[in-house]
Formats: sequence, structure tokens, C-alpha cells
Amino acid sequence: MELPLYLCVGLWVPLVAALDFKYHHQDAMEAFLKEVAQTYDSITYLHSIGKSVSGRNLWVLVVGRSPREHKIGIPEFKYIANMHGDETVGRELLLHLIDHLVKNDGKDPEITRLINNTRIHIMPTMNPDGFESVEIPDCYFSNGRFNKNEYDLNRNFPDGFENNSEPIQPETQVIKNWLKSETFVLSANLHGGALVASYPFDNGVPETGTKQGHSLTPDNDVFEYLAYTYSSRNPEMSKGNSCKNGASFRNGITNGYTWYPLKGGMQDYNYIWAQCFEITLEVSCCKYPPEETLADFWKSNQNSLIDYIKQVHLGVKGQVFDVNNNPIPNAIVESSGRNHICPYRTNKFGEYYLLLLPGSYTINATVPGYTSVLKQVTIPENTENFNALRVDFHFPFQVNYSVNTRISCSEVPLYMYFKSHSGRPKSHFITLILLTFVSIFHLK
Repeated sequence: MELPLYLCVGLWVPLVAALDFKYHHQDAMEAFLKEVAQTYDSITYLHSIGKSVSGRNLWVLVVGRSPREHKIGIPEFKYIANMHGDETVGRELLLHLIDHLVKNDGKDPEITRLINNTRIHIMPTMNPDGFESVEIPDCYFSNGRFNKNEYDLNRNFPDGFENNSEPIQPETQVIKNWLKSETFVLSANLHGGALVASYPFDNGVPETGTKQGHSLTPDNDVFEYLAYTYSSRNPEMSKGNSCKNGASFRNGITNGYTWYPLKGGMQDYNYIWAQCFEITLEVSCCKYPPEETLADFWKSNQNSLIDYIKQVHLGVKGQVFDVNNNPIPNAIVESSGRNHICPYRTNKFGEYYLLLLPGSYTINATVPGYTSVLKQVTIPENTENFNALRVDFHFPFQVNYSVNTRISCSEVPLYMYFKSHSGRPKSHFITLILLTFVSIFHLK
């Protein structure tokens, strides 16, 4: 007997067994990720970006219509969890997020449009050694926080404000290399031990506002909005005091420095050197809560996780071209009044992405040695359209830049350098900053 067409089609619908709400150790996590990658191979790409001290793979699953390579105009987004091995909820949230995305593609219009227009990188654990080392789960502290070499990975990155003498750990170096290989626009790293969305800076100098008890980036309005986007959809986080430990956060958000200063943090590194806006999400009062609570954590965070990804489509994006319509890499593209200490530059495709709230701005495109091009833009409310405003720049000359290299600032405390030369003429300071563009690496 011939089966009806709809039944035949139904037989080919890819299925992955329901992901249970329990802690998935390395073997179980790998098995799940590999099953997803095999079953949904047209929209996923699983790869190890490196190894931990103990040799465990640091897995990333990419979700998107072009999961294996960047497409011009499609922004790159990432989530990282379990940086502290004993902070475990984020690890499971990201596994359930993967499950939710792949199973709702083609069924849920919002998820489908998100996958159509975004390349989403998900790293469930940055510190698998720490996670596997925890013998007795504890709400407050265990040695699993650290990597195998007993270093805190969220104190291990180059710092923009003071020298960080800690030796770079293998997991940290893996992240740094990864950031150089992709044009990440927006990110969040998931932690535990509190309920709050924290935004940069974590460290600071008086010029960033430390004497007023905070340390703010030039994009503080965007960061406050991003943090609030996450917290407002989380019913417990938005209360601001759900942990009952004396800490209170208005609307469930905080400036990192205001909460407590730290040196060598990952979110500051992302913003200063990787051109990526990153916030830190503390998603559980208890660092390593019982398994039976994991379903509730997913329920509280599901909408926040999805809404936050959508914010990668804020603002303006585009390309910079020369007179022959060739893309110009390493052009500086900034919004007036929001100059970054390490200027944001175009990638090898001449692309730029600037996260900006709706409003009017002057966008300045500069190719060193040539006259700048300025454009006035008005950014509408458009995150629901999953497409930032496109504004391209065309320079009336030919530029002979190698597309195989990308210029970045030296990983020195740039703000300390700024402070030590703040009394000098502006032109001298600009020269000093330009001298920091000495780190050149090859795009992979």
C-alpha cells in the first residue's frame, strides 16, 4: 500500500532523543553534540577549537544556514558557559538551547528567522577539567572553579587597565585564537553564584569613571540595554535581590566594576581587543544546584537566551570599498563620540558591525593616510527584522591592502597608557595609539 505523501515526508523528519534535565559530563555532552551535528548537518557544524590542559576537547556547535563559514552580512554571535568549572547551570542551559534551536527550525517562525539571519556559536564548557574535577557539588565554592593548572580563567586575559602577569592558560589561548578567527559581534558568558547581568568594564581608571564608583565604556547605553534585555525576560533575575545574600541589583543588571573590580576578565578583553560586545550572565544563586532544579532554570532563561541573540542585529552594518569596488580590510569604522581605545576595524571582507540603539549618528570610515568619509544615519527600531541598517562606504581611490592580515592593537594596558599620556597634546596621543597597531595575524 502506498503511503500518503505527508506521511512519507514525516518519516524523514530528523529526530534527536529528548535531552533530559541532568548534568552531562564530557562523554555524554560529546555524544549529544555529535548526534545533533549528524542529524541536523545542514544547519549545524561541530568542531573542537582546542584542548584543555588535560587534553579534553573544547567543543563549539555552530547553528545557522551557513554553519561552516562566514557569510557577508550575517553577524556572528556566541555563548560560552562553564568558564568556572563548578558553575554548572550555564553548561546545561546551552545544551538545551542547542536542542531548542535545531528542533524548532522550520516550525517556530522566530527561531527560523534567527537561524536564517545569524550564525550562532555555542560553547557549553570552556573549563571541562574543572567541571570533571568536582567530587562534591557545593553552592558556594570548590576547586573546580579553576582549570587543571589551578588558574582562574576569568582573571587570565590581557587587561586594558593594568598589567596581568599570570601565564596565559591553554583554554584562554584557545579563546583568544578563536576570537581572531571570526568576526564576533555580540556575546555572553554564563556563570553562577548570583542572579544578575553584568556589563563592562570590570576594571577601570579614573577616566572611565572609577572615582564615581563605576567604569563605563563609550557604549554604556548599549550595554545597559543588552543587560536589561536579558534580565527583564528572566522573572527571578529581574527582581534584583532573589539570592537573598545582601546583594541588590536594580532591574537585575550591574556595571562590573560597580559590583566588584577584577583584572584579566574575558568580557573586557572581548570589547577592547576583539570588537565584540560581551556581558556576563550570573544565572543561579547556587553555583552547582541539584539536578532536579535544572528544568526550572531552563524555564526561567529560555526567553532571555533567545531575545539576547536577537540583539546582534542592533545598529548598523556594511562594507567599505575602494574605487574599484574592492572591499577594504582594516579600515576604521566608528560612530562619532564612541571612539574605542583600540579602534574597530573592518574584516577581510571590508565588513563592519556597530551595535547602536535606535537614533541618529555620524559614522566615520577612515583608511589611514586618506581622507575620512562621514555619513549621517538614522537607525530605526529593527531587531525584530533580524537585520541591522546597512550603510556601505565607497572611497574614491584604490587601496592596496593585503586581505590575509588583520591589524589589531598590542595587548598592553591601553587605558593605563592613555592615563600616563593624558597631559600631552591630542595629536601626540593619537600617534602613541597608532603605534600600538603592531600585532598582525593571519585570518584562518
